[in-house]
Amino acid sequence: MPRPTPEHPIPASAKKPVVTLVVVLLGYLVLPMGMSGTTVAVHRIGTDLDASGASLQWVVTGYFLAASSLMLVAGSLGDLFGRRRVYRLGAIVYGSGCAFSAAAPDILALDIARTVTGIGAAGVMAGGGAIVATTFSGPARTRAFAAVGTTGGVGLALGPTVAGWLVGALGWRATFGLFGSIGCVLIVGTWALAESRATDKPRLDRAGTATFVAGLALTVFAITQGSEAGWTSARVLGPALAGLLLLTVFTAIERRAERPVLDLSLLRNRRFAGWLLAALTTSVGIGGMLVYLPVYLQGVNDLSSDEAGLTMLMMTLPVLVLPSVSGRLVTRGVPPRLVVVTALLLLAAGNALLTVLHPGIGALQLLVPLLLAGSGMGLASGLIDGQAMTEVDPARAGMASGLVSTVRGTTQSLVLALFGSALITILDARLGSPDAAGRVAAGDVAPIPGLPGIDPATELTDAWRLVLAVVAGVVLLSALVVLRLLRAAPADRGDAKVRTFPRATHRPAETSVPVPPADAVPDRQPIAARSIDACRRPSQCS
Repeated sequence: MPRPTPEHPIPASAKKPVVTLVVVLLGYLVLPMGMSGTTVAVHRIGTDLDASGASLQWVVTGYFLAASSLMLVAGSLGDLFGRRRVYRLGAIVYGSGCAFSAAAPDILALDIARTVTGIGAAGVMAGGGAIVATTFSGPARTRAFAAVGTTGGVGLALGPTVAGWLVGALGWRATFGLFGSIGCVLIVGTWALAESRATDKPRLDRAGTATFVAGLALTVFAITQGSEAGWTSARVLGPALAGLLLLTVFTAIERRAERPVLDLSLLRNRRFAGWLLAALTTSVGIGGMLVYLPVYLQGVNDLSSDEAGLTMLMMTLPVLVLPSVSGRLVTRGVPPRLVVVTALLLLAAGNALLTVLHPGIGALQLLVPLLLAGSGMGLASGLIDGQAMTEVDPARAGMASGLVSTVRGTTQSLVLALFGSALITILDARLGSPDAAGRVAAGDVAPIPGLPGIDPATELTDAWRLVLAVVAGVVLLSALVVLRLLRAAPADRGDAKVRTFPRATHRPAETSVPVPPADAVPDRQPIAARSIDACRRPSQCS
């Protein structure tokens, strides 16, 4: 537990750390489960609400986008107004979003409700990380964040299976309602927590945050619209250009800001950039498969939602086991770069071998590709964040882990949008109908009126094979680049180029120790730690 000093009083929550950790862990179990678990409900949602294409994609993409992009904002608000307050407000918004999702009368209402749910998830996960940081210190903090990371990985991995059973037994509306009820439990649990906030209120990088969130949202929106409106239409090019412009402005703002929300100067460090690329590549290699394969299995193989979820266990079980294995390998002297490159090669092999996909494929034929992909994800998730932190000055560890978490979450949002849009674009080229392409991509493989002799299941399978081959190639090339970057001399850490900031007048005193991130949770930002580089004395960062 933290040692009390006049400058660093012990938060009341530190006096009951077990209760605090249980409340936080419940959030980190349920929210990732809701992220990945929704994928098995997409096929039935599309059927019930007569939806397909971009509007159906947004049920998943909207949640990921809101959660990943708004963690930066939630973290700063927690420093300003209190971490427990942000956690509680996030739980309220999350529960309300789930309730509205359960009652949504049409796909537009459901898309809005799911985006609202993602906003709440950002508050819960950002606030939860900061609460753990203020409650524990030293080895206890390391163990606490290990528990947070493991719990998040369990939730993400078991999401499709658990949600598959729930959707099969109760339906998707009742499943959303059940997740909402757990949000109510989180709200009640916040009364067992103590409030904490920065001793001196930090400034919120409003310009950087606004341009990042708006730029990312517009870019993802353009990608999801491309397959239906046409990639050269004003409906796509307008948002895409505006989004890219805002992201360019965001980069310029962050380079000049006294206290940037993301310190992009860290990218000068080649080894850190290598670990960052590895984090990005794992999202590319696993994201589309995790989200869209259950839809294929339900539509083409006519599996129920619970059967599709059970099939996905072949990929998700290694994610539960192998993070600890990668840590033991490094401890025993295996170079971390070889472990992570091996993980990326396993991901590439899993995607490549899954090109054997065909209508009626059995679990035995899926076993090897899914095990390989899951093994790659499991090995990488137990290694990337911790190794990335070793490559930067300890005074910037909080900012560095924030950059890794943001890149991972952003990539997941973009991958979901790109994977779905690529399937629809390929199908549109084959079928000549954007509407039919959207329905087939959503798993509706019934005969298409006006297109006799065309088997939608075969067309969808061919589109899947092409996309999987491209993903495998991208992951393979990225693995080679990661290997090259990580071969840079350890001295190339950028320590001599540490960006210096003015003495902080807004440093959260009680959270000045670097926060280890949760490896498997796509979109978590270690909140209060991002101001760590403003420590006035080394003793405050120990």
